[in-house]
Order: sequence, then C-alpha cells, then structure tokens
Amino acid sequence: MFELFPDQPVYEYPQFINILYSFLWAFLLSSIIAITHRITFTGDYYPKNFFQSLILGAVVTTLVMMAIGDSLARGLGVFGAMAIIRFRTRIDDPRDVLFLFAALSTGLAIGVYGFSISFIGAILFCLVALGLHYSPFRSFAHHSHLFFTLDDSSQLHQILQTVADHCAEFRVVTISVNKENATRYHYAFSLKRNASQIDLINALRKQEGVKQIRVSSNEVIPE
Repeated sequence: MFELFPDQPVYEYPQFINILYSFLWAFLLSSIIAITHRITFTGDYYPKNFFQSLILGAVVTTLVMMAIGDSLARGLGVFGAMAIIRFRTRIDDPRDVLFLFAALSTGLAIGVYGFSISFIGAILFCLVALGLHYSPFRSFAHHSHLFFTLDDSSQLHQILQTVADHCAEFRVVTISVNKENATRYHYAFSLKRNASQIDLINALRKQEGVKQIRVSSNEVIPE
C-alpha cells in the first residue's frame, strides 16, 4: 500500500513514482510557504520573483538531494559545481532569508525522503509566521521613501497629517538643513491599500511651502 508519509524510499514501487511523489510534495509545501510569505508581507510592492524563487528553490533542492543520494562522491561533485555559481542578489529583510531557508530546507528533507519531517516542519513554520503576523510583534517593511523640503518647520504638523491620510505607517529617517536654511525631511513609509504614490505626491503639492518632493521605492538610497 502506498503510504502517505513514507520516510524511506518505497522501493516496491517504480522509482519514477517515487520521483513524481517527491516533486509533488516539494511543490505543494513550498507553495504553502510562498503563500504564507505573501500573506505576511507588509511592504508596498510584493516581489513576485521572490515568490517564484521560494517554490523553484525547493524543487531544485529536492532534485539535487535525490541526485546525490548517499554518495559522498556525488555530494562533493555537486558542492564543487555549486561553488562556481555566485549569487549576488541582496536580501535586506531577515524574514525573507528565513522564508527562503524554510523552502530550501523543505526541499532538502523531501530529497532524502523525509516526508513527515518536511510536512510537519513546513506547516508549523507557516502557522508560527501567521501567528506572529497577527500579533503585536508584527513587523513593517518600508520599501518607499519620501523626501521634501520646508521653508517653515512650523508647517510640519500639517504636512504629516497629509502623509498619515495616505500611509499606513511612516517614520522619520533624517532631518537636515540646506544652505538656504530650509529643512529637508526624509521619511520611510508604507502606503495604505487604497492609496498610491501619485496620490501622496499630489496631496503634498497642494500644501503651501512644500518643495522638492521626491518619492523613491529603493530600499537603501543615499540622499
């Protein structure tokens, strides 16, 4: 009988069935992890390529682990081949790193036929992530930055009220004074679901005394 969680290879069935079963589990569990990441994401723009990377990474890890098996020689060969590839993608949010590691770990466990470990681990990870997301410890990732200049700093309260009408959360990053004695403000913010950057810029333009308005979506931007 084909068990739901065979923790060892089921050799009485054709190897082709075991391979399909493993890749199916890798796809399903990594998809659950990717969907959980999408639900708990708090930035302005969700990176769709990262969503795909979570799923594809688990599938590739399963493929590699199944190809290595219990052969030390093949393991060293794969390690040498992977050392040639250089990954220069920058990941700023530690949560993204953990989700990627969870997806790869799931693929690794499935690749060595640890279906029970991969299933329980992936489900528990997603439940904990969802619990933290809806708890007071929920984190906010700021992927947008607002710059503007004020000649009169007493207008800041009114300007921030306009920003609050369009943003779910915002915080000051830097405050500086230029050569014209005007104050330059830099805020990191997360937009509300029904707001856009264009709406925020247009609302700020209507305020008197606001100059040099600039919005950037880069994570790290030098002023």
